[in-house]
Amino acid sequence: MSGSAVVLVSGGLDSATALAVARAEGYACHALSFDYGQRHRRELDSARRVASALGSREHLILRLDFRAIGGSALTGDLPVPKGRSEAAIGAGIPATYVPARNTIFLAHALAWAEVLGAQDIVIGVNALDYSGYPDCRPEYIEAFERMANLATRAGVEGTSRFTIHAPLIRLTKADIVRRGRDLGVDFALTWSCYEPEPDGRACGCCDSCLLRKKGFAEAGLEDPLPTAR
Repeated sequence: MSGSAVVLVSGGLDSATALAVARAEGYACHALSFDYGQRHRRELDSARRVASALGSREHLILRLDFRAIGGSALTGDLPVPKGRSEAAIGAGIPATYVPARNTIFLAHALAWAEVLGAQDIVIGVNALDYSGYPDCRPEYIEAFERMANLATRAGVEGTSRFTIHAPLIRLTKADIVRRGRDLGVDFALTWSCYEPEPDGRACGCCDSCLLRKKGFAEAGLEDPLPTAR
């Protein structure tokens, strides 16, 4: 066994695969999700199902109010970009970027890890097929890990050496889909869409839906989730 790990679980296919990787590597996984004022609660329902299906030791959902800060199409009244080309998705930082989201999430994960006596934190960020978010890059993860060991009692006293694991960061979306399949992830439990249709189906044309579609197509697999388009 590799000890305990705090795993950030959003309900999407990336975080589900990251959780499956951590479980396969022998970690006792403590899943952490956030109810942060996002446009819909569908992803939280998926996070609960994913955490349960992949055998998390426990699943903590913390409430934060990002809507009070705003600045994002996911937490405010800005329109969600739809129907963008692959080149457009990969260029610049889109309106769906939530200011400092991964920094805030990882800070909470770090606090819980310190309480649990866990030295490992797992996050499913990806720097290849993604929407240009600055907090998904390898240099960001490396910087946060350095900070984690400077900013905690466990790090300063030397009782723990925190490691931030980003096992998917250099994989394509197709690679992630294949890895998840091989590890037994039930993708029907996951959710990626930023703005679901009134009937509950994924919109099929937001950046996240398009990247998911690209991943399944290039992996030669069928996505079990229905989409409106």
